[in-house]
Amino acid sequence: MKSLREELWFEVPNRRGFVNITETIEKLVTKSGVKEGLCLVNAMHITASVFINDHEMGLHHDYEVWLEKLAPHAPTSQYRHNDTGEDNADAHMKRQIMGREVVVAITDRKLDFGPWEQIFYGEFDGHRRKRALVKIIGE
Repeated sequence: MKSLREELWFEVPNRRGFVNITETIEKLVTKSGVKEGLCLVNAMHITASVFINDHEMGLHHDYEVWLEKLAPHAPTSQYRHNDTGEDNADAHMKRQIMGREVVVAITDRKLDFGPWEQIFYGEFDGHRRKRALVKIIGE
């Protein structure tokens, strides 16, 4: 069995943002030499996410609006977590909604996606360096 472990580092300049990491993951699948297997990609920070969806800017805008309605950033005093001196309780909740990780099958050396599927890193408390883990295993 072959395996590859890589860390991807991000520093999103805004508080929130989505980064399409599909091409990077595809290159890592090639690097791994795995023909048939699985690719796990997970956020290593509790205010960030990895998810699969369409790469369409209207949809990304809709996510921003929807997530802010579900867990608004302000007023920060509405969250008990922020009593610790943090101001990112909303980011924890947004991450919970969008998910921690994705697993994609590898078939014939390629990510086995459905139509329009892409992998994204989602940031909900930006302005600092964070990472995602990529683990590829298979034959």
